[in-house]
Amino acid sequence: MRLTRPSLLAVLVAIGLLLGGCATNGKPRPFQLKNLAKSEIDMVTDLHIQAVNKLARELTIKLYKRNPRELAKNEGMTIERRLELLLGSPRPIKHPELNNLYAEKAIPLAFDPSFNGDRVFALMVGITGMLHASYNYRDEFYMLNEIDQQKLYNSARNLEAVAWRLNTYRQPNGEPFLFANSEQNMSFERLLGKLIAHQDMMARIVSDSTNRAINTVVHGIASTTLLPI
Repeated sequence: MRLTRPSLLAVLVAIGLLLGGCATNGKPRPFQLKNLAKSEIDMVTDLHIQAVNKLARELTIKLYKRNPRELAKNEGMTIERRLELLLGSPRPIKHPELNNLYAEKAIPLAFDPSFNGDRVFALMVGITGMLHASYNYRDEFYMLNEIDQQKLYNSARNLEAVAWRLNTYRQPNGEPFLFANSEQNMSFERLLGKLIAHQDMMARIVSDSTNRAINTVVHGIASTTLLPI
């Protein structure tokens, strides 16, 4: 796939944003034969997938450390086991404890007063599932693989809604459903902001390179309806 000038600029910006992930101990990654089957877009997409998965992993760990009671709802459960369920390969997309809900459909559970399960897991199945779905459930891209700019855009808008819900939704007793941001610690908001930026950047790259427009929507962060991925 040949890149237009605007998309080439977007690719260069994306590579700059992701430069830290392109080297190990200061050394460039060795050439891999499989890269011959990848276009420039494929390689940038792979970098974005790695970046958003790393951010999702960090967000999961921070949420569990801030909300240890959620992990304790499942006897013997560990953060590493949750991370494997969320980001392992092959990745499970059905979780009986969440009524097999996945991606944006799982998010409302985290803010449902009647839900007695692990709210961190419900939220992160929602977030990681949306990211996974936005890349067509792939962990790596090659020339013949398609990617949809609309899914990427929709996931970014849904992440904005998640950030708002974390800050504003409350249980009947006035407590947050999940403890996250505070006046002293805004790291959760920063992580979600980085995820949103990555998804928006990738949506623009795909849109520019394929000449397919993104259908923007009036979708306030306080929207109760999450966009389909």
